[in-house]
Amino acid sequence: MTDRSHKTVEQAEQEGKYIRKVRSFVKREGRLTNGQAKALEQFWDTMGLNHQDGLIDPSALFGNNNPVVLEIGFGMGKSLVEMAKNAPELNFIGVEVHRPGVGACIGLAQEEGVDNLKVYEHDAIEVLADCLPAECLTTVQLFFPDPWHKKKHHKRRIVQASFVEAIREKLKVGGVFHMATDWENYAECMLEDMTSAPGFKNLSENNDYVPRPDSRPLTKFEDRGQNLGHGVWDLQFEKLA
Repeated sequence: MTDRSHKTVEQAEQEGKYIRKVRSFVKREGRLTNGQAKALEQFWDTMGLNHQDGLIDPSALFGNNNPVVLEIGFGMGKSLVEMAKNAPELNFIGVEVHRPGVGACIGLAQEEGVDNLKVYEHDAIEVLADCLPAECLTTVQLFFPDPWHKKKHHKRRIVQASFVEAIREKLKVGGVFHMATDWENYAECMLEDMTSAPGFKNLSENNDYVPRPDSRPLTKFEDRGQNLGHGVWDLQFEKLA
């Protein structure tokens, strides 16, 4: 009889099974600074989440029933820490594949006294599949993902039908998927994918883009780009069912 039970990637690989992975990111590892390494060593046990531990219970994890925000690809974590600090009534989970960024985020959170934030150092696709219960999130944030601007690489863009459906499964009814990009073509593709996805409503009055909400911090990179005339597009879609 064929074993059709769901397995994590780690379990499958331990059994000698090859899993082909189409990555939406390039793992530019970089070298850890002393501060990043120290933060990971000292605070991972309190702030870090491990994919191999499987399904989490957000209420038990944070010790409360506050709404949960998931940010995918938080970079060095500055904006994520700022958002968590400014909204203590919310719980935040960040997912990032680059270890220096995870270390920087943890270190900054400790400096700022932020205690409503946990982080994964792992592929977000696998975290969504293996670690988050259905309908546990009020917001999913995806800010400035890799645009894979060459047409032949568009298949690597993270926003596509299967990913959108995975997000829908984890959002509560009324929850919001918030995306932002500084690549107009990617914004157009995001809008097309989300408009055709079942179970979502565009929160834009014109059924396209929304103004940057105050909850999303303006980064130095974005501010500099706007001063040079570069555009940034925000999209917000609400889960209907």
